Amino acid sequence: MIRQSISFTAPNDKWLNNLVEREEYSSKSEIVNDLIRKARTQQREIELIRAKLIASEKSGFVNQTVEEIRAEFKTELRRNGEL
Repeated sequence: MIRQSISFTAPNDKWLNNLVEREEYSSKSEIVNDLIRKARTQQREIELIRAKLIASEKSGFVNQTVEEIRAEFKTELRRNGEL
């Protein structure tokens, strides 16, 4: 694993320490890695939605409801292990 040195603002450090003290995580590194994983997953979701919207705009009208489209996105993300 690659080691990095990062600095936190006082409120962020306090929040991280609180999570470790409550034993929700074993270390600050674990928290940061978890937050990065979640951000990467969110970014992939955004990219997938953006691609679907572009494809939909290019193809014309869509007969699906917003809920159906959202469910399709989630299904695809789950199938790819991204959600």
